Order: sequence, then C-alpha cells, then structure tokens
Amino acid sequence: MRLLGLGDNTIDTYVDRKLQYPGGNAVNVAVMARRLGVESHYLGCVGSDEGGDLLLSSLAAEGVDTPYVRRRSGQNARAFIGHHNGDRYFIQSYPGVRAQYEFTDRDYGYIAGFDVVHTSTYSELDECLSDIHPKRALSFDLSDSWTIANLEKVLPNCQWAFLSASELSEHDAKSLVQFAASLGPEIVIATRGEKPCFGLCEGKFHVQHPLPTTVVDTLGAGDAFIAGVLTALMNQEAFSNALLAGATNAALTCQDEGGFGHGVAYDGGHDTSR
Repeated sequence: MRLLGLGDNTIDTYVDRKLQYPGGNAVNVAVMARRLGVESHYLGCVGSDEGGDLLLSSLAAEGVDTPYVRRRSGQNARAFIGHHNGDRYFIQSYPGVRAQYEFTDRDYGYIAGFDVVHTSTYSELDECLSDIHPKRALSFDLSDSWTIANLEKVLPNCQWAFLSASELSEHDAKSLVQFAASLGPEIVIATRGEKPCFGLCEGKFHVQHPLPTTVVDTLGAGDAFIAGVLTALMNQEAFSNALLAGATNAALTCQDEGGFGHGVAYDGGHDTSR
C-alpha cells in the first residue's frame, strides 16, 4: 500500500524559542504514515531558501520519497508561532511558493499510482480534486476552515474526510458529520481537541476518547491522528481500531516538540510577522 501526501507544507517557526521545524498537513501525514510502516511519497512546492532545504532534508531522512517535488524560486511557506504560559498560539502564516504547482499529465499519472492520496484545505487544490484519481481513496482534511459551501464543493470527490469541530457541541458536531457524509464520503471523522471525536462509517457513529499522554507540544497531533487512521484503514482494520490507532499516534506525537522533530535554529531572518 502506498500513500501520497499532496500539497501543503510549512516551516513551523517558534519565534520566541528561535526554533523552526518542518511541517504542514500533507508533509506531516506522509512522514507519520511512513513511521507506521507505509510507503509514503510527498508532492508539493518548496522554496529555494533554508526552509525548502529543511523540508527536503527532513523528508529524505524520514524515508519519504519526493521524485516530483517542485523547487520554486522564493521563500518557503512559514507559520509563525508564539507561546504564552506554556500554550502555543499562531501569530501569522506566510504562504510563500506553496501553491505554485503547474501540474502536468505526468504529475497526474504519478498521483494516480497511489492507493491513498491525502491533501488538505490549505493545499489550495480544490479545483484539481476531480482530476486526482488514486487507486483507492482520496483523503481530505478540512481542519477548522470548513464552510457549508466548501463542504459541498470538496466532499463529493473524497472517500475519507476529516474535520475539526472543537467549538461545536456534541449535537452540532454529530449533525456536521452526518451532513458531510451525505455529500459522498464513505468515512467522516470530526476531531474535537481534548473532547471525544466522532466518526461515521457505514451509517454507524463511533466515539473515540483522547488517550492519556505527557504533553510537550500538541503541534502536529491532529495530523498524527489522521496518519494513524489512514494507516489502519489501508491495512483493512476495523473502523473502531482505526480510530484507536489515530488516538494512539496523536498521544505519541504530543510527547515531542514540533510536528515530527528535525528542529533547527531560527535567526528571525524571514520573520514577516513583525
């Protein structure tokens, strides 16, 4: 089974700690699935700066192949992050060259060769989804940026969908999952931060509680959850086991700083948040 992380990447930049980490939903899912034993590739656009260097070297170190990745002239995408009383908060994001894809027929042929393709709302690929045909499933993370119009546009192309609904009540979160599933996906999962997540598969609701862990940094925990779920589904495990695998992987990721490590010093030279 082969997985492709398609689209977004970023350099998670802790401005107060002067550290930077490779990340982004599509990158994180590809790396974390690789750590769980899945053959993983990544396709996206990286900058010609030190951020692009960090992403490519980290992906190579993790065994994630990048044969068709784009190296574009300019700065890599960055997310600027601060901390207050131990909690992180987002300051600003800079998209850089992230969406300069210019896909060709060769790229679409490459994408079609994977069993699962995972992308996200931050990848800015909504217009291309109907052209992406993996062997088995298109997985999509709408995070907390979803709207009804966005759901109606994106989800008819997806087999597996992930949403963040931490601000919703239990009733409203379940209603959201049911509505999302009515648009076409076989599986819809709504994560809710520290609260139990809801998953809908074959018309049946499942609940998964977060697992106890030692929290060092929650960055990337949601992506780790997705990677755990996808890996289990690719191994044809039961849906309840897939949810547990996601929760287990998320708990593990919280124990280290950064999405998947590989942090290096940051000198503030690209801080557009100032």
